[in-house]
Amino acid sequence: MATEGVKAAAPAGPAGERAQARPAGRGVLGRVSWGLADQAVTSMINFAVGIYVARELGVHAFGVFSLAWLTYGVVLNVSRGLATDPLMVRFSGVPEAAWRAAAARSSGTALAVGATLGAVCLLVGLGLGGDVGPAFASLGVALPALLLQDSRRFAFFAAGTGRKAFANDLVQGLALIPAMVVAARVGTVAAFLLAWGAAAAAAAGYGFLQSGVRPRVTQARGWLREQRDLGSRYLVENVSLSGAGQLRAYGLGAIVGVGAVGAVRGAELLQGPFLALLMGLSLVTVAEAARVLRQTPQRLGRFCLLLGGGQAGAALLWGSALLLMPDRAGQFVLGDVWHSASQLILPATLGVAGAGLGSGAAAGLRALAAARRSLRCQLFASACYLGGGLGGAAAAGTVGSAWGVATATACGAAVWWLQLRAALREHHRTPVPDPSATPDLSATPEVRTP
Repeated sequence: MATEGVKAAAPAGPAGERAQARPAGRGVLGRVSWGLADQAVTSMINFAVGIYVARELGVHAFGVFSLAWLTYGVVLNVSRGLATDPLMVRFSGVPEAAWRAAAARSSGTALAVGATLGAVCLLVGLGLGGDVGPAFASLGVALPALLLQDSRRFAFFAAGTGRKAFANDLVQGLALIPAMVVAARVGTVAAFLLAWGAAAAAAAGYGFLQSGVRPRVTQARGWLREQRDLGSRYLVENVSLSGAGQLRAYGLGAIVGVGAVGAVRGAELLQGPFLALLMGLSLVTVAEAARVLRQTPQRLGRFCLLLGGGQAGAALLWGSALLLMPDRAGQFVLGDVWHSASQLILPATLGVAGAGLGSGAAAGLRALAAARRSLRCQLFASACYLGGGLGGAAAAGTVGSAWGVATATACGAAVWWLQLRAALREHHRTPVPDPSATPDLSATPEVRTP
C-alpha cells in the first residue's frame, strides 16, 4: 500500500517517469548484484568439488564422477522444468501470501522429484556394480537434498530476496569443507558425492529457517496439474539440453574412452564461473525479465540483448585469460587432467560465449511465457549439440567433439534470437494477460512465518 502512495504522489510527465525509474533501476541493480554474488558462491562450490576430485582421484575416477555429475544435471533440469521454472515465470514479484503458497508447493514438487529419481539412481547403481555403480547409488541418496536446496534458491529470487539465496549457498559452501575432508580420507567417488549431498542438506535445512516455508510434497500433484501448460514444455526443453549432454558424454566415452569425458569436464571446470552462471541463469534473469515485461515491455528486447551480449563478452575475456595460463598453473589446478583439458580451451570458450548470447534471448522467451517457441529452440539446439559433439568425436576425437559443440552452440544462439524477435512482435500486437494471477495458489493455506 505504501508503494502505491508513493506512485500516486510522483509528479506527472517525464520528470515523474524519471523519478520512478531511478528507484526501479536501483532495485534491479540490487537484485542482479545479489544474483551475481550467489552465482559466484555456487560457481566456487562446483569448481571446488570438481577440482578436488580431479586432483585426488585422477583422470579415470574423474571421468566416473563426471558421468554422475551429468546425470545430476539431467535430474536437476527435470526438477526445474516441473517445479521452479513455472514459479519464476508466474510468481516473481507477486504478493507474499501468493509467493509463500507457491514456494511451498514448488519445493514439495522438487523434493518429490528428487526422492523418485533418486530411488531410480540408487537401484541402477546397485545393479551396475564396478566403478560406476557406487557413484550412481550415492548420487541417488544425495538427490533429494540437492534438489530441495536448489528450489530454495529459486524461491528466494522469485521473491526478490537474493541475499537469502546468497546466504543459503554460503552455508552449503561452509558445510562442504569438513565433508570434503572426510571424503578425501575415504578416497572414492561415492564418498565425494555423499559429502556434496550432506552439504546441500545442511543448506536446505537452513532455508527453512530463513523462510519458514515447508515443502508440501502432498501438494506436488496439484502443482503439476495447475502448471502443466508451462511445466510440460519446460520439462521437455530442460531435459533435451541436459539429456543431450549426457548422451554426448556416453557417446564420447564409447568412441574415445572414459578419459575423454574427464578431459571435457576438466575444460568445463576451467570455464566454471560462466557455466555455473548459465546453469542458474533463471535464478535472476527470468525474474528480472518478467518484471521488465510488466513495467516497461518495450524495453524487454534491449534488456535481453544487454544480458546475452554481456555474458558472451565476459566468457571471451575469461577464455582469453585461460589461453595465457602457464602449464605449471594449469597442472596445479587440474593435476594430470590439465594436459588433455588445455587442448579444449578455445572451442570450449567459444561454446560458452555462444550459450551466453543465446541465454539472453531464452530469458526473454521465458518471461513472455512463450513456451512453445522456447521448446522449439531448445530441441533444435539440443539436436545440434548432440550431432556436433558425436560427429566431431567420430571425425577427430575429443578435440573434434569440442569444436562440433562450439559450432552447434552458435547455430542454436541464432535460432533463439530469431524466435525472440518473432515473439516480441507478437506480444506488441496482442499483449498477454498478467501471468501472476493464479487464484488457486494464493488460496492455499499460508505456512508458518519465521
